[in-house]
Amino acid sequence: MHPRHKQLMRVLSRSLPSCSLVPDVERMYTQSLLVVAATESFGELWPSLAEQFKVELQTVDDPTLGSPAGVAAVILNVAGLEGTAIDLLSAARAAGHDAPIVVGAEADHRLAVELMRRGAAAYYALPEDSPRLEADLARRCEQIRPVDEDDSLATVARTAFDFSAIIGEDPGLLEALDLVARVIPNGRTTILITGETGTGKELVAQAIHSNGPRAGESFVAVNCSAIPANLLESELFGHEKGAFTGASAAKPGLFELADGGTLFLDELSLLPLELQGKLLRVLETREVRRVGGARIKHVDVRVLAAANANLEEMVQSGELREDLYYRLAVILIHLPPLRDRGDDVLLLARRLTASIAEEYGLEFPTLSDGALTALRSHSWPGNVRELRNAVERALLLSVDGVIRAKHLVLTGLGQSSTKSVADQGTGLPFPMSLADLEREAARRAVDLAEGNKSEAARLLGITRKRLYRLLAEA
Repeated sequence: MHPRHKQLMRVLSRSLPSCSLVPDVERMYTQSLLVVAATESFGELWPSLAEQFKVELQTVDDPTLGSPAGVAAVILNVAGLEGTAIDLLSAARAAGHDAPIVVGAEADHRLAVELMRRGAAAYYALPEDSPRLEADLARRCEQIRPVDEDDSLATVARTAFDFSAIIGEDPGLLEALDLVARVIPNGRTTILITGETGTGKELVAQAIHSNGPRAGESFVAVNCSAIPANLLESELFGHEKGAFTGASAAKPGLFELADGGTLFLDELSLLPLELQGKLLRVLETREVRRVGGARIKHVDVRVLAAANANLEEMVQSGELREDLYYRLAVILIHLPPLRDRGDDVLLLARRLTASIAEEYGLEFPTLSDGALTALRSHSWPGNVRELRNAVERALLLSVDGVIRAKHLVLTGLGQSSTKSVADQGTGLPFPMSLADLEREAARRAVDLAEGNKSEAARLLGITRKRLYRLLAEA
């Protein structure tokens, strides 16, 4: 075995989590890892990964072979044959292997973007990209559940549902997705999704719809904050001709448009109190009556709602009807903020960087160590939405294919650049003297600025002379 391959296997064997969710119980796994080995490179790695993840290993040497049924991940190994990767990918996809992971030995950003444009899930150059491969396989592994008669819904969920658009390894996020998976098969269950702005509530709602029994029907989303209160009733329930000034024709409401499918009520906390009772009645009776109309229409709609406010506090203050809250929160799913999800921010940043680079037709950039430190340290008040904006801006500002900390401009709303350095939750030992704190801040600012002392001084709001003196004392 090549020494670099041995090193890679040692790293992966230490860091990849096992998918045995309940220890000491004999279980049968229905998933497999399919490796299309166009080359023999990394051949010793695949059995190790299959054993680590407790999945069966299928190995074929032709991309047109191997069954896609029951496969947790398809890996197309083109190491040493990168020039034929696109043709091999096309053959694999034609054989039914959707979105395979392509593994090579050359770090070629152009090839990576082209492969993903043509349907690959990702391209990893080993051993350099081993952390990214690790994260990808870990996510897929978390979706595998063993067969257990007492846990049939979870089994179905982990093996059958596609959550690939929701990226992350944080236990809180995975717990939320597990709950989502358990309720997807029931097409009538009302679900309330909570979480800060930008945590992906609509993405989860779309996943519930697209994986459930109503997937072939309409997914209708409405933002309750985007429609004036005096028009919201008409939007939700529809109106008849002449119901009010300007109602020149009858119009069906969103409940009617979503009939058979899913209605997603975003920003539920902003629903006017006078409409909450009417919404509750529709949820209980599945009947709607248009504004100005007399005819009652039955609707078959799954209702999903989302809010970024503390709804329990709103119930206590009288801003939200208690009966409506409990009717909506039959299943309550909370999405954790990005700042509490550890290294998920790095997984998301890399995936977003690749996606945005493809959108702009740019080469796949790398993230410098300083940029990774800045991403990991920022508090992300805007969560994933803020991260995407920061990555897109940084990608356009970078000029040499490398995204650096200075390109990210992580100041946040109402924050100064100084605060973005000083408030990064860095785990400083306390108590400590003010002088030691200043010296530590100087060192970390220089690290964040990747050695650029002028930039470090600007971030701290001090002169270069002052910065040099602090560094000399450190």
